[in-house]
Parts: sequence; structure tokens; C-alpha cells
Amino acid sequence: MSRMLLVLLLCFLANAALARGLRAPAVPLITHDPYFSSWSMSDRLADDWPKHWTGAVTGMACMARIEGKAYRFMGTAPNTPATEQTGLEITPTRTIYQFSQDGIAISFTFMSPLLPNDLDVFARPVTYLIWEVKSTDGKQHDVQLYLDAGGEWAVNTSDQHVEWSRFRRSGMTVMTIASEDQPILKRRGDGVRIDWGAFYLAAPGATGDAMASDRACRDSFVSTGKLPDSDDMRMPRAASDDWPVLAAVYDLGKVGNEAVTRHAIVAYDEVYAIELLQRRLRPYWRRTGMNIGELLDVAEKDFIPLTSKCASFDKELTADLTKVGGEKYAQMCALAYRQCIAGCGFAADFDGTLLVFPKENTSNGCISTVDVIYPGSPLFILLSPEMMKAQLTPVMDYAKSARWKWPFAPHDLGQYPLANGQVYGGGERTEDNQMPIEETGNMILMTAAVAKIEGNADYAQKYWPLLTKWAEYLREKGLDPENQLCTDDFTGHLAHNANLSVKAILALGAYGMLCDMAGRDEDAKAYRQTARDMAAKWVQMADDGDHSRLAFDKPGTWSQKYNLVWDRILGMEVFPPEVARKEIAYYKTRLNQFGLPLDSRAALTKTDWLTWSATLAESQKDFEALISPTYDYFDQTPKRIPMTDLYQTDDLGSGWLNARPVVGGLFIKMLADPTMWRKWASR
Repeated sequence: MSRMLLVLLLCFLANAALARGLRAPAVPLITHDPYFSSWSMSDRLADDWPKHWTGAVTGMACMARIEGKAYRFMGTAPNTPATEQTGLEITPTRTIYQFSQDGIAISFTFMSPLLPNDLDVFARPVTYLIWEVKSTDGKQHDVQLYLDAGGEWAVNTSDQHVEWSRFRRSGMTVMTIASEDQPILKRRGDGVRIDWGAFYLAAPGATGDAMASDRACRDSFVSTGKLPDSDDMRMPRAASDDWPVLAAVYDLGKVGNEAVTRHAIVAYDEVYAIELLQRRLRPYWRRTGMNIGELLDVAEKDFIPLTSKCASFDKELTADLTKVGGEKYAQMCALAYRQCIAGCGFAADFDGTLLVFPKENTSNGCISTVDVIYPGSPLFILLSPEMMKAQLTPVMDYAKSARWKWPFAPHDLGQYPLANGQVYGGGERTEDNQMPIEETGNMILMTAAVAKIEGNADYAQKYWPLLTKWAEYLREKGLDPENQLCTDDFTGHLAHNANLSVKAILALGAYGMLCDMAGRDEDAKAYRQTARDMAAKWVQMADDGDHSRLAFDKPGTWSQKYNLVWDRILGMEVFPPEVARKEIAYYKTRLNQFGLPLDSRAALTKTDWLTWSATLAESQKDFEALISPTYDYFDQTPKRIPMTDLYQTDDLGSGWLNARPVVGGLFIKMLADPTMWRKWASR
């Protein structure tokens, strides 16, 4: 094949992939927090069971019975044919599947109304499952729909015992399943599921419901279109013991050209969400005393208006993402949106104040890790500065307490869901394996971003002595970092880290900006000048010809200088613009097939940092050139996991860290557009 034909073929394949949309490695279905999180990890919804991000099954089945013949379109059981899946669309708040079978078209939507301008709605642990059914052949067809969900939703392992019950609420049947033991906030760690609280399935408009074994419910529907006449009351029993499910049936009658719509509501009540310094915190939605029945009432009442609001939000946000970064960028952000949010727990302090706690999924399970908050922060700074402050506040309060005795910022608050004090590295005991410059710079930069978009330093003023102490630490230690870890701790300790130095310098400039906003004119002038003087030294120390070095003492090396992006976002002009231009030009020469490596030591990259580095580009062409290989990786990788942020740029089969809130970092391109940032944050 000639080179020209090869180029044309690659262009054709790329355009075809873009036309069909990004083939997500894992499709978000029900995504609210690190526990209430379910994904389809296959191309077709009927090819496998929905799964928690850890890979554990979150059993849920869906079928349609058309003219007496049953077809499945979610899950692999029972032994019935699968419907033809004809389409899949992923938007920020919705996942929409299309199916076609025997003259019937079915649209099946998972809608999580994560609308950032309405925190009451946003924090509800509620997803709507919506069916829209119509005839495609001009004939009327007799149609029934079936849905069930199993006990795996409420336990860590399927050998744990569960109990189930039902009640009526607002004219709808509500079924619930929960663990027998209810070890509230007893289980912590990384790859674990929740085993306290309860899972709920509400079925407004259902013509039948049952709580029995999966086999009894599914077989009955296949053969009769109905459910067993009586519930299975053998409980408590293991979730895997004859697999008890909550099941509902909707008899649509004769379906013609006019679409028939039905919906179900799934919800999870944790009772308590987080333990903060030995204090148990309620989920945010419970802060006013609302109970699960009342939550389901309001969820049902709001269904129709929320359907419209989600569609409008998705359309507008996607259009703006496309305008700023292109179609590929917009599709990756749509996939990242719910993942970022579902990596966080949303709790209320004793006074009802919102507190947000990210979890370090697929790493060590830490809670409120500062170098996880930092890469994920662009989504929250863009869409809800209140939620950004809600992540910073627990860290700030801990850092100013007597328990934290170091002059730099902490790494974490514990291990999810227990935020009872740092567990990483030396914890509260020693400075061993801490990230002093990393976390200190992160906290100052995020605080400055909040101040910039709010137009005042009110939040920073609450923690002024702490911020000042951190700024002094960076002024002393930041220019030429000692041998220490940075956020990319998987690469090990590194002395004289040039990118870490950039962070420290820009954090000093950001503190100067805060001083200016707080009316501390002399301090503002001094810190701005310090930052610019250090930047001038950095340019000389890091210079390696056509690029900058990985470490000041390592000629012939290079690394992504993703921290530079804050100079533009905060409008500080600390570094000469030529620094970023030279970096972008060099990055284009270092691209592998599936992305830009993090540095010269290996082919590894980080999805979040790569997007930050691409945002340094002044032209849209250069930005898209740097992110397109990453799009190709997600579109083609056989690794079926939620969006990874760590993979090999020369290996499609790689991918490790996943389901993490750090992918909120993809939204940084929007922050770099002042008009977009003001538009969205003002809401």
C-alpha cells in the first residue's frame, strides 16, 4: 500500500470512529459515589452483567417480551436471545442505548441528574431508568418490559446475607434490599463495595412486582409476561444463595407508532456517608432530616422537569466543550463527567455545610488525597466553585489543627470512608515519603482559582495564617526541590524536579495574587516579584536546548510541564510565554501512537496531565494533535475498565489506575477560556 493510500485509509477510519462516537472502554450506567457505581464493560449491554468499577457484578437484568417472545437487552441471563443494539450515546448526565427487535424500537436511558447548579438535586443518590418503546413497521405489537436488581448492590461479597422488603409510596411500589449485619462505616479500603445502608428500586406504573430468586422471576416473565404470585420469604440468606432479586414488570399493551414511556428509579441510602475525625457525617441529601421515602417522593415528582433539564444541560455543555476543544475533546469530557463525580462522597457537616471527599480508587483507597483533588479540580472550579471549596475545607481544617505539625500541606485525610487523619507515607509521625512541595503548591493554586472566579479572597481569608505558612515554605524550598515524591509517585523519588519547581513558583505567584485581592499590597508586590525572579532562574536551570529538562541536573531528559497551565488560567504572567511555546513544539516530536509520554523515562502517560499539557498550546490544531492519540487509545483499547488515567502510550492493552475523579482534569481546557469559565461558574 502506498503512503498516500495509507494516510487516506487512516483518515477514513478516524472520521468513521468520530461519526459513531467514542467507543467507551466502560459505559457509565449508575454513577453517584465510590460505592453506588455501576458500569457496562462491554460493547453491547447484553454481552455481560453491569459491574462495579472494581469488576464485581452489580446484578441487573432487563428484558422485553414482544408478541409473547422474550428478548434480553441488559445482562446475560436468562437463556433468551439478545435484542439488536443499534446505538449508544454518552452525554454528561445520560447514557442512551437504542435497540431494535421484531418491529419494535426501544430507547433505554440511564439518567443521573448531576446538575451542578442545583446541589439538592445533584447530591441525590438517584438514577432514572427510562424506556421509550414504539413500533417501526406500522403495526401494533403486544409488549411487556422486565427489570430486576440483585443483592450484590448492598454487599461487599456475595456470601454476605441480605434481607428484602417493600412498601408503597406516592402510588408506586418501592422494593429494598440490604445486608443483614449493617456494619455502618466499618469497612474501609480500595477495592471494596458498601455493605451497609440499603438499595431501593421504585417502579411507578409497574403492573407487577416480586421479590424472589432471579431464576423464578426471569423464567416467569419469559413464559407468561408476568412475575411469581408470591414473594420468596426465605431470608436472610446469602446474596448468592438462589440470587434474590427485586423485580418489576410493565405491561405496555399494544404499542404502535406513538412512543410509550415508562421509568424506574434506583437509589441508595448510606445512612452515614463519611467519618471525619471520628465524627459520622450524613449524606448531603439527608442534612434537612429527609428520609428515603421523602427522597423517592421528590425524585418521582421531579422526573419530568429533570428529564428536560438534563437534556438541556448536556446539549449546552457538549456544544461549549466542542467549541473550545473539538469533537474528540467533548466526547472524552462527556465520558469523564460522571466518573469524576462518582469518585467522590458528598456529605453534610453538622451545620449542613456541603463537604466533598474524593476517593483514590485503584490506588490505595485514600480519602481527600490532595494530589487527587488537584487534577480533578478543573471540573468543579468550572461548574461549581462551592463544590471545590467543599473539597478544600476538610483538608484546610485538618492542616490547621494541632494534629498536623508540618509546615507543608498534608497528603490525605485517611482511607475512604474514614477521614480520621493521614495514612500515606509517614502519616502524622514523620516526614518520610511525604509530598511537601506537591501538596502545598496544589492547595494554594486551587484556593487562588476559587478566589479568581469568585472575584474575592473571602475563602482564602479564613485560612490566611495557614496559606502564609505554606507560601513561606515554598519560598524557601520550592525553586530546587529536594529528593521527594510528587503526585506521579509511581515514578519514585526525584531531586531537582523541574515540573515540581514550576508548581512551587506558580503557587507563590498565586499567593501574591491572593494578597492583592486581600488588600495586602506590599506582600502582593513582594511575592509576585519573588515568583518572577524564581521563574527567570528556572528558565536557565531547566534549559536543554529546544526543551526543558526533567530534572535540573539531568541533561538530555524532558518531561511534561503540565503545571505551567495555571500561569495562563490565573493570568499571572510569571513565566515568559516562550517557555510554553517551546514545550508544545517539543511535545509534538515526542508523541507515541497513543499519546505523549509523561517524561523521558518511560512510555507511561497520565490522561489528566496530558490534557493539561495540551492546553498550553496556543492553537487549536496543536491542542487537537496532542489529545487525538489519547482519544484513539480509549476508542480502541481492549482494557474494559472505566477511563484510566495511567497507561502506556505504545500499548493498547495497558491501563491501570481507573474510575478515579482525577479525570475531571480534562475540563481544564474550559478553564483556560475566560469566557467559558465565567459563564459556567456563575451558575
